[in-house]
Amino acid sequence: MADDAKPRVKVPSSAKAGESVTIKALISHKMESGQRKDAEGKLIPRSIINRFTCELNGVNVVDVAIDPAVSTNPYFEFDAKVDAAGEFKFTWYDDDGSVYEDVKPISVA
Repeated sequence: MADDAKPRVKVPSSAKAGESVTIKALISHKMESGQRKDAEGKLIPRSIINRFTCELNGVNVVDVAIDPAVSTNPYFEFDAKVDAAGEFKFTWYDDDGSVYEDVKPISVA
């Protein structure tokens, strides 16, 4: 598990019903390729974020398959239509089996 992985998400606190809002999501993650060696010459195990999803109230907003060539700290910015108040759930999946989540509420004004 990548102990240094840390999700950071920006979601507006409120929106008008039917409004599209801009979401920004980043995870601090080293993205080890599995090809580098440590100081003792042993391979460092591969640890790459390979999928990112976002849901609003259980409905899929974004589902991204990530290729191994992605840079460290993958960042996504996208728009999501908000029809009702609820929660955005963000999930990042790592090759090593780790799953990182963050949840942000949004209200409808």
